[in-house]
Amino acid sequence: MRTEARQAATPYRQLGGEPALRRLVDRFYDLMDAEPEYFGIRKLHPESLAGSREKLFMFLSGWLGGPALYVERYGHPFLRARHLPFAIGAAERDQWTDCMRRALADVGVAGPLREALAQAFFRTAEHMRNHPA
Repeated sequence: MRTEARQAATPYRQLGGEPALRRLVDRFYDLMDAEPEYFGIRKLHPESLAGSREKLFMFLSGWLGGPALYVERYGHPFLRARHLPFAIGAAERDQWTDCMRRALADVGVAGPLREALAQAFFRTAEHMRNHPA
């Protein structure tokens, strides 16, 4: 496969690149901050979500096949290790994935891409679980 075709096939490109990813991350944190059903995960974040927004944007950029911004700035993400200080059980996993599903829908990610991303986000959120409840 040619390099251009491979790049076009990445979820990052399919999503719409940097502007679309920023909209997704912003919508995700706007929902988390405003909707009571996401209070469980909101309370795990600092009062200001600015740093969390930027780190998630940077991480997702590389994770989705775009520029590896997070790795370039912070090194390997070690996701599970970075989340160990927080009790993450099924409720937190489900709140996070539901919030992300809503964000995907709200910014207009459709069809197979939305479902593929939702499944990938669920697998990653499940991997973050460190609490039995």
